[in-house]
Amino acid sequence: MSEVKLDAVIRTTFGKGSARQTRRDNRVPAVIYGHGAEPVHVSLPGHDLMMALKTANVLISLDIEGRNELVIPKAIQRHPLKRTLTHVDLLAVKRGEKVSVEIAVNAEGDLAPGGNLLEHVLSTITVEAEATHIPEAVTVSVAGLDAGASVLAKDIVLPAGTTLVTDADAVVLQVLAAQAEESAAEGDAAAEA
Repeated sequence: MSEVKLDAVIRTTFGKGSARQTRRDNRVPAVIYGHGAEPVHVSLPGHDLMMALKTANVLISLDIEGRNELVIPKAIQRHPLKRTLTHVDLLAVKRGEKVSVEIAVNAEGDLAPGGNLLEHVLSTITVEAEATHIPEAVTVSVAGLDAGASVLAKDIVLPAGTTLVTDADAVVLQVLAAQAEESAAEGDAAAEA
């Protein structure tokens, strides 16, 4: 997992007007919380933060006026139309500390012949991992699975040092039988009747 370095500036003014001014200056208001400490309100460079957040569960090293702080994003708010960042909640972490995060589940391989469909019941699973070694995603092989087969959370092989938090019996992927299409002649006959 890569670590992104950003410069943070402590915010001393609060409220809607202050947040709007921060955004006009191409910065994003953010709050850092965790470890039982008082929340710290900061502003971060908008473009650099947007690029960093393209990686899921990115580890960010903040330089807060000479003091370094490791954080991971917990909640990201975006403008509903422009999709620009409006606010970010960051969780302070320490090296070696375990954190609970959601990671993406990717499927690979071809299903058994027959036109069956693969349904992603859960697109992410919650795992606990060391803050500096959070996996970006897990890959599950669905090669040869036939209709009715499913992959449970406990069946997913996780990277070393990562433990499953999601219910072990939760269905993550399942294979659905293909629906037979009604022929045009049968459809016409049913319409006449």
